[in-house]
Amino acid sequence: MELSILDLVPVRVGQSTSDSFAASHELIQSADKLGYTRYWVAEHHNMPSIASTMPGAELMYLGQGTERIRLGSGGVMLPNHAPLAVAELFSLLAAVYGDRIDLGIGRAPGTDPITSAAMRGHLGEGRMVDREGRTVDPVEQFPQHVIDTLSLMKPEGLRVPLHGGREHVLHATPAAVPGTQPLPWLLGSSGYSARLAAELGMPYVFANHFAAGATTGMKIYRDNFVPGAYGDKPQTFVTVNAVVSPTEEEAQLRAEPFLLQMSRLRTGGRMEPLRLAGDDVRSVRTDQERMVGEEMSENWIIGDAASAKVQLEELAGRFEVDEIMIQPVAGAMEGEGLRQDAARIQSLELLVAEFLN
Repeated sequence: MELSILDLVPVRVGQSTSDSFAASHELIQSADKLGYTRYWVAEHHNMPSIASTMPGAELMYLGQGTERIRLGSGGVMLPNHAPLAVAELFSLLAAVYGDRIDLGIGRAPGTDPITSAAMRGHLGEGRMVDREGRTVDPVEQFPQHVIDTLSLMKPEGLRVPLHGGREHVLHATPAAVPGTQPLPWLLGSSGYSARLAAELGMPYVFANHFAAGATTGMKIYRDNFVPGAYGDKPQTFVTVNAVVSPTEEEAQLRAEPFLLQMSRLRTGGRMEPLRLAGDDVRSVRTDQERMVGEEMSENWIIGDAASAKVQLEELAGRFEVDEIMIQPVAGAMEGEGLRQDAARIQSLELLVAEFLN
């Protein structure tokens, strides 16, 4: 089984953004040496516990010093960006890192409605409109924007029709070296994304780390896949939250900070930097948040290395995939370095050691 990593660049109590990126840089360095297949960063906005907002720019830094691991976005939320801006940024990454770049594309806003409006220039009286003055919704234009982004990164470029029957050919610049164009992936948590990925013949990833229904999404994707430029058969894997520690008890303890954050996200609670594992979490967690967290954890991988391996193999078998992307969410404890994520790196190390046994 291939193992990959999704990183939100978490921010915990006492950490600065600089600290959290230093910790994630150490994480990817370890993942590269341990043999993980790919490392993706997410796009989220206005969340105190998440520093990852601009995957393309972050990868230019985080990829420094790596040699083989694939670098990608999990994902770029395309309605927040112009297709040309995305195509140029990821073509630039490919020009620097060669054929190791993945462009994961999503349709969700990655934030709250007000921040989403700000991302799209819609605050106050600002509105995107077409030439007739009608309001344009980037979400409704998502399929065409995906097609445009992919076309802009290809050698033949995107042909833009002009008046009088003329065309303008547009390319993402600087162009990647031929043969190193980013590999696109469509990300989703619904049948909509699965069907669109199948129709476009794109690789597809189901966001199992925060949504149910992966079985349905996978079936829609596989049943409707149309072979094309990205391969003759479906390419897919699933994501999952994971905490792997030397003991089951420690894994449960280290899962609590992120479980608290996710339960607050679901119940509308106060968002803040991640609490430390142990008394710091338990001193603020309500009974409702504890119960919601316990329910959510049933879809996570939490345990020692041996039990984690069994759970991962069961997950891979259930979805008929040979790659799983884990989001390492082991929380820190009092006294652990601010510019390191020792527990998250330990999760990666324990898994590799167990799979090599």
